[in-house]
Amino acid sequence: MISSEGIIATDITRKFAAAAATLAPGELVKDGHFTLFESVGALEIMDPKMDSGCLAPGESLDEEYDVARPLLPSEVLGIIDQLLCLEMAWHLGYPLSQTLLTNVYIEAILMPAPATIDEADFIRNRKDGAPRDPMFAVLRAYCLGLLKSCWYVCDRIKFEHYYEEEDFVTNTYHRSLLDNIDRDLIRDELMTARSILHNIRRTISEEMAQALSFRLELRTAFLRAIELSDLRSNPESLSLPWSQMKAVWEPISKSHRLGTPVPEAFSTKIQRKLASTMPPRPIVHLSFEETYEHFRKLFADGIDVLKVLNYSDSQSLLNFVLTFQAQKPQPLVYIRTLLQTFLFKDMIILGHLSIRHVIDDDLAIVVLPCSRLLDPSNDDIEAPYDPRFAMAHQMELFRQRAAQSYLDIFRALCQNRCRVRRTLYHAIQDWETVQMDAMAIDRLLQVQLEENPIVYKPSFFVIEEDAPDPAYCLPLSSWALLYKLRLMEWIVQLGFELETYQPDELAGMYWYLGHLAKTRGQLVERIKAFTLHRRANHRPPLTQTMEAQYDRSLAFLRAMMLDSVATWEFARVLSCIYTVLLRLKLIVPPPRPYSTDALRYEIRMKPFLSITMPELPTFEEFTHGTTQPECSIAALLESASGAIGSARKSFDVLGKLSEQDAFTVDTHERWLRGTKNCFKSIIAASIAISTLSDATKGGVEGEEGLGLGLEVVVPKPEKGYHEWWIVPKITRKR
Repeated sequence: MISSEGIIATDITRKFAAAAATLAPGELVKDGHFTLFESVGALEIMDPKMDSGCLAPGESLDEEYDVARPLLPSEVLGIIDQLLCLEMAWHLGYPLSQTLLTNVYIEAILMPAPATIDEADFIRNRKDGAPRDPMFAVLRAYCLGLLKSCWYVCDRIKFEHYYEEEDFVTNTYHRSLLDNIDRDLIRDELMTARSILHNIRRTISEEMAQALSFRLELRTAFLRAIELSDLRSNPESLSLPWSQMKAVWEPISKSHRLGTPVPEAFSTKIQRKLASTMPPRPIVHLSFEETYEHFRKLFADGIDVLKVLNYSDSQSLLNFVLTFQAQKPQPLVYIRTLLQTFLFKDMIILGHLSIRHVIDDDLAIVVLPCSRLLDPSNDDIEAPYDPRFAMAHQMELFRQRAAQSYLDIFRALCQNRCRVRRTLYHAIQDWETVQMDAMAIDRLLQVQLEENPIVYKPSFFVIEEDAPDPAYCLPLSSWALLYKLRLMEWIVQLGFELETYQPDELAGMYWYLGHLAKTRGQLVERIKAFTLHRRANHRPPLTQTMEAQYDRSLAFLRAMMLDSVATWEFARVLSCIYTVLLRLKLIVPPPRPYSTDALRYEIRMKPFLSITMPELPTFEEFTHGTTQPECSIAALLESASGAIGSARKSFDVLGKLSEQDAFTVDTHERWLRGTKNCFKSIIAASIAISTLSDATKGGVEGEEGLGLGLEVVVPKPEKGYHEWWIVPKITRKR
């Protein structure tokens, strides 16, 4: 109860409840003179959670910490280590207002904004020629290097594709971050501070001087790494500063114990001076152990991402981006934007390749090895009636149409994993249009090439036809269709990784994944048939260079076929396993009073509704393929056992491919690790099938659980061997 002179408190709870009870649902009572601005102000003013100017009794508005007070070497070390933690929190996506801009020394440097390197100091009224305290010089040099690094990182990220406040917050709250001060001047300050430490190392102890020197070296190397990244040249030379940071990070971690924390040097009061509409937020406290792991990953990724500059072929480039971005944990947003810079800056791929060069290389690998359509000499033909003139014209039209869609695949893969999936939704719509345009161009090129149709008989993915009709090659539309199918598979597979599907939906989604993989295998087999036909009938005779091009194309098609078979068979296995678990009611769908199977199917297939090729299965086909009502539990498990053998062989052969045959140059080790994890998932699936087979022998179909006494755990994607293959763990109850 409120007790004060001049105030009479009245309890209006009952009257208010009675008045509210007379209102109909949705009815609102509002005073016409009480505006929206006043209502928001009533919530914010004097609310400590919303009003940054609200002061506690006896509290001052400004920070009372004295930046001129003397600092011990251990305190400087402690402040620097805390700044390292806040810097990593900023890289992880927290705003500067909750991280680096809460430091009073940073605020003293930035406000008022310094115009010269000499003004960038904690103490602005320093007398001319007055020497700085050695510890001040060290801390100042570190802060200057830190702020300049943050400006470069922020500038890099803003010019690439990212998601504000989801990936990173670029808001600097009207702080300049020393953008007008030359990098070389800051580097000189860092070198001077290291020289000062060398001179006083006996005064503050050799170990302390070395610990502080390592931290200054880290800032120098970071600036150097940022400077060299613009060159996009030799990866070995660009990796030197990253290797240097990685080398000094271990000594920095070991010397963290020497520091003394100075928590009063960090304050949320500084947020009151920032140009922000946000209410006050607490400082983000990241432990040094977490910071250590994140920085170590950052330096390792910084070295690894430079390998993308070693271009060998388009498919190796795609596999590099795929495997690099699929790491767990995913590279930080700065590394991802750095990868985008290497790939797309000034529309020059990797700093020296044209978009046409990369697309033609990809077409030559996938569908057109040694083809006249890709002959650069066609561009020199000016006679309108020459077939080569028409080829050059049509191919250039196709490149212009497909170039942006092709590059968008790489750009989409550089985003965070949730955004990758959402972006691919739009990408497959675009590739659908590319395929339609390519079909029209293919028909025109048939005339110029004087192509004759051929009859081919599939050897693995058998299409049920009595007598296949003669078919044309259609290389451009086949290329577009192959990429569209791969994108569709990635969308489904990312759904498993991101836990989009409920356990009772896994049987259906694995069935659909197998359907897409089988369609891709049929297409690859068709492309291979035409490639072999062209090779056998090539005129004039093949040279050694041409033979090598055909060998490269056939190696790609072989690897793609193996991947298609492995994906199709393993998806069949998991679909059968989950179907059996649903029949035995070992997986029970949760109650969904506002949902039906048909509605969920429509939601899951919404990204593919407008795709005409491959045609989307109807709900009845999807349901029949998932449940397989004509098969008993024993038949389903037997089918899964047969499919798992084929999947095991395919993954085993994939794992033995060289980096050239697998098109994983500079990423083979990471790709091989993923393939081995798939193989481990197959072994886990074999165990699950064996457990179910043993438990269901002699059981009666339709009995709930058959009294088997089994426990089923559907693991989280990160808890399994591979994020795309969710193998249930089936055990006997004790």
